[in-house]
Amino acid sequence: MTANLLTPDNHALLLIDHQYLQLLTLRSHEASQVINNAQAVAKASKIFGIPTLLTTAIAERQDLIKEIQDVFPEQVPLDRTTLNTWEDTRVVDWVRQTGKKKLVMAGLWTEVCLLLPVLSALADGYEVYFITDASGGASREAHDMAVARMIQAGAVPTTTWSYVSELQRDWAREETAGEVTKLFEEHGGGFGQGLRWEWQLLGLKEGTR
Repeated sequence: MTANLLTPDNHALLLIDHQYLQLLTLRSHEASQVINNAQAVAKASKIFGIPTLLTTAIAERQDLIKEIQDVFPEQVPLDRTTLNTWEDTRVVDWVRQTGKKKLVMAGLWTEVCLLLPVLSALADGYEVYFITDASGGASREAHDMAVARMIQAGAVPTTTWSYVSELQRDWAREETAGEVTKLFEEHGGGFGQGLRWEWQLLGLKEGTR
């Protein structure tokens, strides 16, 4: 196994400020696509048992996006006043308690609520990955410049389905393969529709035997 690959047991996940105000002012991506991807990432973390922290900012004014909160009905998002999630000691304490040195993050907006904790966690010696298409900025330029700055600082970019596939990595892992296939079906866009078509064709073949 390659040491630089993400596995279900070698990292923790932070989903940062996927809230309605940030979503409504999103201009780097289609809001529906970011919701879809962030929900897929959240569901994948549940499937693989990855320690996951949800955060919000000034939660009395806006909830976490329902599609993400519904994946974690038992978790009350950690509510902050700091723009930099990493400057809230409860977040850092939670990360330390997981014992993980690799962190994966996604958030709104890329240029503030994702960028700042990524840079801070890197400075504290963590290996940080960020999911570009489960995040988004107030403009395409703001998102792109934040991505470039995080990469320059040493963070590793990835995307939703690359992340999910990296966790599964072998369809012979039957304990998660079925749920991951269902995740692709529900949230995988064209590929998900292709799976449904393939299953339909297989069903027709079986019916003619």
